[in-house]
Amino acid sequence: MNFVKQQLLNISLLLIFALMPLVAFLLNEPFYLTLLSRVMIYAIAAISLDLILGYGGMVSLGHAVFVGFGAYSIGILAQHGIHNGYLAFAIAILGSALLALLTGILSLRTRGIYFIMITLAFAQMLYYITTNLSQYGGEDGMSLISRSDFGSLLPLHNDTVFFYFVWLILAIILIVGKRLVNSHFGMVLRGSHSNLRRMHALGFNPFIYQLSAYVIAGSLAGLAGALLANQAQYVSPSYLHWTQSGHLIVMVVLGGLATLTGPLIGTTLFLLAEEFLSRWTEHWMIILGPALLIIVLLGRGGVLGLSQNILQKIKSYRSRGNKTS
Repeated sequence: MNFVKQQLLNISLLLIFALMPLVAFLLNEPFYLTLLSRVMIYAIAAISLDLILGYGGMVSLGHAVFVGFGAYSIGILAQHGIHNGYLAFAIAILGSALLALLTGILSLRTRGIYFIMITLAFAQMLYYITTNLSQYGGEDGMSLISRSDFGSLLPLHNDTVFFYFVWLILAIILIVGKRLVNSHFGMVLRGSHSNLRRMHALGFNPFIYQLSAYVIAGSLAGLAGALLANQAQYVSPSYLHWTQSGHLIVMVVLGGLATLTGPLIGTTLFLLAEEFLSRWTEHWMIILGPALLIIVLLGRGGVLGLSQNILQKIKSYRSRGNKTS
């Protein structure tokens, strides 16, 4: 799918999401507004992971750490009476970027299974640190009295305003992200994934590009965490657990790697499946697992890749039919 088609798909998906508050109002189901806000927040986290996983080839089992760091930044500041949204979000984003820089410098010296294990080690270390922060709820987490304060122009306590606030951030990330991965930076990042030695031979330093992508991804995940803390008005050590990183990987793979659009689709399908299938059984992953396996085997590019393959087959079938007629 070329750049123009991907941008058109992004715009179409964003327009569909933009209409959801109206649908929720007409159906008298305000819960859908909350659910879709959560979907968009996790989509931001999944898109950030796709930058390093899909484009950079960095399989991380510690990406949820940055989500948790962003969430705890909001929660801890709120516990101390600091609700200023500009300050809290800046700390969440910049703090996550710094954490990504420090862990990335160490992690990116390794490759393959060693990279996976070191990111997992960082994740579990910070997870257990948060469980021992008794002044901030420990294992039980902590509730937030109110959402971050951005002044009267942006009253986040209103669920509809909060929904469109998240929607706007997601739209900016998708549009800017597409330009980033199609820029010189994105080309070198993809080249480092496919042929590291060749990038060195061409005079590039892949480590700098990979580290930059890792920091960008960490800061975006921290932003998602800050939004998640505000949406749920609650933070918990579970946000940092490695299983959350696993869920993010599933969302990216389900939608389609190295697309940025795919993670939005994958996140939507995953969280909607979690919400509605869990009403029938607590073992809902048993149903989702085989479905994911089928999609990956048939499409090899997630739902986005599978849909493209189907459309291509339909076009080729029609063209053959026109020739025979």
